[in-house]
Amino acid sequence: MSTSQPDASRRPADDRATPDELLHACPLETSAEDLVLASGRDITPSTLAWAERKLASEGHAALDKLLP
Repeated sequence: MSTSQPDASRRPADDRATPDELLHACPLETSAEDLVLASGRDITPSTLAWAERKLASEGHAALDKLLP
């Protein structure tokens, strides 16, 4: 059994959609540094401040919005 394939018991019965828990592999805790790097910016005091504000207002969803 390949470890890269999801467990068949976790697939939806109709096998048309992949559950979010299998699609999103982001950590539960998102740091300001994670958000800055995901945005493609350099880590600087101003980008860290931007990321901290964004995390405070949007929470973990801020990272989800940046990732495909």
